Amino acid sequence: MSELLETISNLRKEVCALHAELTRYELVVWTAGNVSARVPGEDLMVIKPSGVAYDDLVPDSVVVTDLYGTPADGDWGNPPLSPSSDTAAHAYVYRHMPQVGGVVHTHSMYATAWAARGEPVPCVLTMMADEFGGEIPVGPFALIGDDSIGQGIVETLRGSNSSAVLMRNHGPFTIGKDAKAAVKAAVMCEEVARTVHVSRQLGDPLPIDPEQIASLYDRYQNVYGQ
Repeated sequence: MSELLETISNLRKEVCALHAELTRYELVVWTAGNVSARVPGEDLMVIKPSGVAYDDLVPDSVVVTDLYGTPADGDWGNPPLSPSSDTAAHAYVYRHMPQVGGVVHTHSMYATAWAARGEPVPCVLTMMADEFGGEIPVGPFALIGDDSIGQGIVETLRGSNSSAVLMRNHGPFTIGKDAKAAVKAAVMCEEVARTVHVSRQLGDPLPIDPEQIASLYDRYQNVYGQ
């Protein structure tokens, strides 16, 4: 097996397994939501097929496309399935944010509720400062079907520390250095959206000083862990 075929095979397995994390953390319902991964060193990506139930998803059903969302020909044997309806958005992100290796979209309840209000999640938790380096911003309203959503994601996150954006009236999209990191960001986005919502029911959440946010973010991103 060539190196490229092996890479794509491994990414298909990883992306398939990561979709199970979306259901595990209750970030998706039915067939909504998707995970994609960039193929390193190639103008290719892998993504969930459209309308396929999570329980029916297997590595060989994960679709390989180019970075414009068109299913790609190759020895990897693309399934006779259409890629996710969000493929154009994912592809746009990969074309314009070369540091991104994974993209995730969910309709998780609390993050989507903030998106429905068109309101950023304020940075009032150290967990948020660690993971997102500030508030989780809101992106513009955009329709599914072309790369309009991708344009909104890039415009909103370019120059931001946040790895998550709430697309207005739609839901969260997250990015990461790879697909696993993007899934982690999706999990954390929902967790903080829920916690800040609950805190608002009790009163006004206390803001964190921007200098402390910057210090927390730097420590978590550059020092924390092994």
